[in-house]
Amino acid sequence: MSPPIRWSAAPGAAAYAVIVEDPDAPSPRPFVHWLVWNIPAGATALAEGLPQAPKLTSPTGAIQGRNEGDGASGYWGPHPPPGPVHHYHLQVFALDAPLALGAGAERDALVAAMRGHVVADGEAVGTFKAP
Repeated sequence: MSPPIRWSAAPGAAAYAVIVEDPDAPSPRPFVHWLVWNIPAGATALAEGLPQAPKLTSPTGAIQGRNEGDGASGYWGPHPPPGPVHHYHLQVFALDAPLALGAGAERDALVAAMRGHVVADGEAVGTFKAP
């Protein structure tokens, strides 16, 4: 279930994007848990438990990308292997315009589309260890 997220409105933001990833995953790149973009400028939160769907109805216009857990559009929760604590980086980006990026896109496409459009950003880091 996707976590609830809240942020403060950023001056000049026309849309927001969210990336959640785990750099401690046993892979050469961070493991992508969630990608959401074109969150309307008037929104300052995402509700808990958003559906795994390419396009969200709330907030209207928000689009989700492909996670690396099950390859679906939407959130994939922590599933680290037994071992050390994993760090989950939740990043929110304020953008000066909505992105022309189709649903189901992967992280690299989202980052490339955001290049030159980020007017502010913030990050929170949570941890989880497999029982």
